[in-house]
Amino acid sequence: MVPKAEGGYASAMADEPLDVYLNDHLGGAMLGSDLAEQIRDRSEGTPLGEVMTRIADEIEQDREALLELMDKMGTERNPVKQVGGWLAEKASRVKFSGIGSGEPDHGMFMALETLRLGVAGKKCLWLALERVRDSHPALAETDLTLLISRASAQEETLERERLAAGERALAATSEA
Repeated sequence: MVPKAEGGYASAMADEPLDVYLNDHLGGAMLGSDLAEQIRDRSEGTPLGEVMTRIADEIEQDREALLELMDKMGTERNPVKQVGGWLAEKASRVKFSGIGSGEPDHGMFMALETLRLGVAGKKCLWLALERVRDSHPALAETDLTLLISRASAQEETLERERLAAGERALAATSEA
């Protein structure tokens, strides 16, 4: 605990807006990494499985890059946000399995859409950090251009796969 100016104490963890922002994205990165692996595993032996093998590896590399950046900046990890991301991914297993709707294609479509949105959020993180890189020495050591480029490529790939999955899922439901 650290003293607050107005009296009392506050947690030393995540007092800075950038620390909070990075921890928010770490929770999302954990969810995204686990979700990408979930999609990869469910698609094993298919063309989507091959695509997701690469995407899942890249998303994990991006999560590790975020962790490394947080370490360089001295940002403590917020365990509550990490557990929140972990719990959300575990809950998504039921939602995206198709058990609720009885349609596995619909579950895969929703999983791909969720992951695609997560990658868009990750790209927003890298773009925002690029804007303030001169204010934080650790950012200057991080290849944000590579991370932005990789997120853009992931977005394009996931959007293509999402649309294909959506066509299968939504066409199937309209035949009933």
